[in-house]
Amino acid sequence: MRTTLRWCGPLLAALSLGAGGVRAEEVGCVTTTWKLIGANHKICVDAFDDPKVAGVTCHVSQARTGGIAGGLGLAEDPSQFSLACRQTGPISLPANLPENDTVFAEDTSLLFKTTKVVRMLDRKHNTLVYLAISRRIIEGAPANSVSTVPIMPWGGK
Repeated sequence: MRTTLRWCGPLLAALSLGAGGVRAEEVGCVTTTWKLIGANHKICVDAFDDPKVAGVTCHVSQARTGGIAGGLGLAEDPSQFSLACRQTGPISLPANLPENDTVFAEDTSLLFKTTKVVRMLDRKHNTLVYLAISRRIIEGAPANSVSTVPIMPWGGK
């Protein structure tokens, strides 16, 4: 979980988890800029399973701001991310699956900015579409990434 959530305490963590519905697991990070004081700038990859569609796993990479402010969870992370979602088992669609649903959200600033992943159901093409976006309370950001998962049989199932 982001440093900002640890720094702000359990209340913000509970609010963030309620908004996104799922908690990601950090796969790893790579330093992009070494900082003499404070945390390094880095790119981190997190993995999460779709909470309502069994058999789909997504990986999202995000730029994380370092320095003293970044290390304390006070810096705003840039809207730079990438998304890849894949079928990792038999896909099971619930009968009442919403056409558009937030499956992941993570704070990228202390209070006002979030990276979200929204799942859309493209019934015509029998495909799940996952869209990562950056949201600000006041104004959004045009940064986005998309990944699709065709709904197909898995290992004879």
